[in-house]
Amino acid sequence: MVAASDELMAALRAVRSLGLRSWCIGAGAIRSLVWDTLHGFDRRSVVEDLDVVYFDTEAGPEHDAELESRLRSAMPGLQWEVTNQAGVHRWLAAALGQVVPPLASLEEGVATWPEFATCVGVWLNEDESLGVVAPHGLDDLFALRVRHNPLRASVATYRQRVAAKRFGERWPRLSIEMG
Repeated sequence: MVAASDELMAALRAVRSLGLRSWCIGAGAIRSLVWDTLHGFDRRSVVEDLDVVYFDTEAGPEHDAELESRLRSAMPGLQWEVTNQAGVHRWLAAALGQVVPPLASLEEGVATWPEFATCVGVWLNEDESLGVVAPHGLDDLFALRVRHNPLRASVATYRQRVAAKRFGERWPRLSIEMG
């Protein structure tokens, strides 16, 4: 599915050109592509933002903005959102007052996203092969199942996301557990 999406492949090439060691495009871009395809939609869902995550313990918070700027220059039609998973604990403490230990890897960061079906990322290797990070597996994503991932998000946050993203309206074949 990813290889068949010209837009996503172009985005993956743009991110690969940044030279990051550990990265992926994940969350909504991958989830929506899979669910659109499994629903047989002719037209892909509009992706509000393209989530790029990477892991670099040496990079400061300003590095995310620099990478976003470079990606906007490469593909200005997309809304890029770049996040260094090595610094998420600092953001959670400053923005939400939530104290959590630092993450140890990209995979550990992806594993904390609010729904199991969303905990998936894809990267593009130099030989054009795709890599997949799916710490909780791919079963929920391909079974069209939405379940709360309790690792970081509260049940209230999960419920709010399900409602705000209109999962049930957009993809009527989903099975949504409200937690």
